[in-house]
Amino acid sequence: MEYTLPDDRTATDFPADSPDPARRPELPELPDLPALFADLIRCETRLYNALGDRLRERHGIVTSQYEFLHYLREHPGCRVADLAAEFAIGVGATSKGVDRLEKQGWAVRHPNPDDRRSSLLTLTPEGERLTARAERTYTEALTELLTPTLDAPALTTLARTLATLRTTLEHHRTGTPAG
Repeated sequence: MEYTLPDDRTATDFPADSPDPARRPELPELPDLPALFADLIRCETRLYNALGDRLRERHGIVTSQYEFLHYLREHPGCRVADLAAEFAIGVGATSKGVDRLEKQGWAVRHPNPDDRRSSLLTLTPEGERLTARAERTYTEALTELLTPTLDAPALTTLARTLATLRTTLEHHRTGTPAG
């Protein structure tokens, strides 16, 4: 995050190693970053698990399967590598996840005419129906989990903040798995 100073200069206009301390601006005090990270991870884990419980109960799938199905619906003809990049997970784990979707009859691999080493993925009609049903459950569960605690302005701020962080991390390829 770049802080704007009162005279429209930014913190990056003053190198941190500037020999003149008077030229370095005072930045706002940061929150306890390890605690922030712990809260972020614990919230994500609890939400992910709660969504998984609801999806399993109603549709016999888990959150990761729903996410793959939803992505395939929105990006028909994508490759395993595209799924892996989207979810920042290894290609091997992604391929195994797609194998499970295929085994259930929800997705199929088609030969990629441009690259014989990869396949293009699509949902089957059953996969389309399952994704549509599960999407309603997913959205309802998120609404039930988030709106009692966070009002619309807080959710909007959170959404913008996380989108900015995600964009920056993805731009710099931070946390991208090696394989």
